Amino acid sequence: MAKKNKTTAKINSASDALDQEVTQKVNQFSGDEPDHIELTEEEERLAFESEGSDIAEKIQSLEESLLRSRAELDNALKRNILDIEKAHKYGVERLLNELLPVVDNLEHALSNFSAESSKEDKEGVALTLKSFESALDKFGISPIYPINEQFDPIKHEAVMTSKDPLKENNEIESIFQRGWQLHERVVRPARVSVIKN
Repeated sequence: MAKKNKTTAKINSASDALDQEVTQKVNQFSGDEPDHIELTEEEERLAFESEGSDIAEKIQSLEESLLRSRAELDNALKRNILDIEKAHKYGVERLLNELLPVVDNLEHALSNFSAESSKEDKEGVALTLKSFESALDKFGISPIYPINEQFDPIKHEAVMTSKDPLKENNEIESIFQRGWQLHERVVRPARVSVIKN
């Protein structure tokens, strides 16, 4: 029995030694390589600032992108509004170009009535021309009749020059054909004679 106790004691001793060795190994591995890395306060602050600055940069980049997109959308809307306004404002320009010869013909008819023509015929053509011009005026179409003005190459087309010492250089002497403008846009320049001394 003493032999049995000695054997049991050896087994228990060996088992204890093995347990201690396993515990040491486990402690050694768990102590050297823990599941999470413990950082110092400075390391934690730097990691947080780095992560925070990345997020701040992303937020700033997204805000700038949003502002650019809004600006582009605003510009596109403004361009569209301007285009629509121009279309409304100048949409009758083609029609005006077709009607101007009619106005010219009525003016020629008024100035070229024969002596035998009746007064009523002249008044009829004059009233027709006047009502036509008032209709054009309602749409922002106005004549350019530059008598005694200075020559403006945008509004006037010089078809001839003449000399007159009593008038200034570049002054319009006579008008051969009235010009027309639609709001601020010149549709047809006035055909004029200009003084060149």
